[in-house]
Amino acid sequence: MSTWKRDFASGLIVLAPLLVLLLVLRWIYQYIASIPLIEDLQPNIIPTPLEPVSRVVIAFAVFATVVLAVGYFMRTTLGRLAESAVDDTINRIPALRVVYNASKLAIETAISGTDELQSPVYIETWPGIRMTAFRTGKKTRDGKIVLFMPTAPNITTGFVIEVEPERVEETGETVEEGMTRVLSAGFAESAHQVPVHEEAPTEGDGADTPDGYGHVRTDGTPGDGTPADGDGSAAEGSGSGE
Repeated sequence: MSTWKRDFASGLIVLAPLLVLLLVLRWIYQYIASIPLIEDLQPNIIPTPLEPVSRVVIAFAVFATVVLAVGYFMRTTLGRLAESAVDDTINRIPALRVVYNASKLAIETAISGTDELQSPVYIETWPGIRMTAFRTGKKTRDGKIVLFMPTAPNITTGFVIEVEPERVEETGETVEEGMTRVLSAGFAESAHQVPVHEEAPTEGDGADTPDGYGHVRTDGTPGDGTPADGDGSAAEGSGSGE
C-alpha cells in the first residue's frame, strides 16, 4: 500500500467513528428538541439570547429523565415482563429482529462489556493458527470454560465455544484492546505487536560472508562456494585453454 493510501486509511479510521457518533447525537438531539413540550417552553420562559443553549440543555435533560425512568421501570416485575414481551414480538419479525438484537447487543457490550466479557484469550483452532476469543465467566458441568469468539469486523455474530482450560492461552490484554483488534480486522494491531528479532545466522549458513546471505552456485544449486566434483577440472581446463 502506498504512503498516501495508508495515511488516508489511518485518517478514515480515526474520523469515521467520530462522524458516526456525531450523526447519532445530532439525530437524538433533533428528535428530542422537536418535542412540543420543549418548543412551548422556550418562547414563554427562556430569554431569546439563551435559546440555543437552552435547547441543548433541555433536550439532554429530557433524554436523561426518560432513560432513568425506563431503567427504574425495568427493575420491577412488570418492567421485566414488558421487556420480555417486546423481545418476543420483535424476534418474530425477520428483518427487524436482526437490527434490534444487533443494536441491543452493541449497547450491552459497550455499557457492561468488562462485566459480561472477561479477559481475551487465544485458542489454537488449527495447528499453528490461533484466534482471539473472550471469556464469558461461565463453565459447563464437565468443567469446560465457555468462550465467545466474535467474527471480524462484525462482533454481533460469532461462535460459542466450550474448551478445556489448559487449551486457553492468556493474551495479557484488556477487553477493549482485544475488541479493537477484532473490530479493525487486525489493522489496529500495531500497538500490541509482539517484538520480532532477526535470527542470528549459524555457522555454515553464510555467516562468514560480508552480506550474511551465503554463497549460491552458478549452476542453480545451493552450495557453500566450494567447487563440486568436476568444477575444479573444468576451471583448470578453461585456464589451460587460454
